[in-house]
Amino acid sequence: MNRWIFNWKFRAAFFVLVMLTVPGCGDDRKETAAPLTGTVSVPLEGARLYVYGEEEDIYGPARYVSEPTGTDGSFSLSLEPGSYVGVVRKRTSGDAAGPVRIGDYRSEPLAFEVSDARNAVLDVTATVKEANEKAFPAMDEGGRTGLAGRVLDADGNPVEGVRVNVYDHIQMSERPKYVSERTGPDGRFLVKVRRGGTYYLAARDRFGGPPQLGDLYGRYDEGTIDPSGVVVRKNEITRDLEIVVHKVW
Repeated sequence: MNRWIFNWKFRAAFFVLVMLTVPGCGDDRKETAAPLTGTVSVPLEGARLYVYGEEEDIYGPARYVSEPTGTDGSFSLSLEPGSYVGVVRKRTSGDAAGPVRIGDYRSEPLAFEVSDARNAVLDVTATVKEANEKAFPAMDEGGRTGLAGRVLDADGNPVEGVRVNVYDHIQMSERPKYVSERTGPDGRFLVKVRRGGTYYLAARDRFGGPPQLGDLYGRYDEGTIDPSGVVVRKNEITRDLEIVVHKVW
């Protein structure tokens, strides 16, 4: 099983310049957006900074997205004061959205604050995706929140090459909140989530859109017609989940 290779490193310094309005005669105060500027060194051209609220899903739509960095790796973005999580991504396709694929760049999510009193400085490490699979973290790894288990076929054999999609609604019709890496030969999966809650799982071998003829697809259930919810507690891995997939006909 191949690993994500951390073979590009860069630092990004984000300098927050603050603009304050001067109170008028009625002492009305109006808060303005603060410009966020910085440079992705190497330099890395064509990267974007994706900014999310502190508790928002970093795999969903971003609250703010910068323009692609220039040849010097520089960017600028206006943010309201607050707490944020930033992720730098560069897709070789040039797209601004979509899954990160082989050869794309991505940083780990980093928390920062924008205020009217200080600068925000971040240290960022980029990763290059070299293969469809990566090494799974050890199942006894502490301090994580997530779901772990295996994807099997109807005969109980492990299924390789499928992803587990995680939803927070039983209808499972919206975009998944989280998506795992593809399973390896042992069929094992591990999905990390940002917070505890009740989640619904589906395993499939094709990303995006409804299942098509010939696709592998299956939902986690406990012998019921409807999918079964999985309760995940903060800082715990809910383990030993099994999802059976079948070909769609």
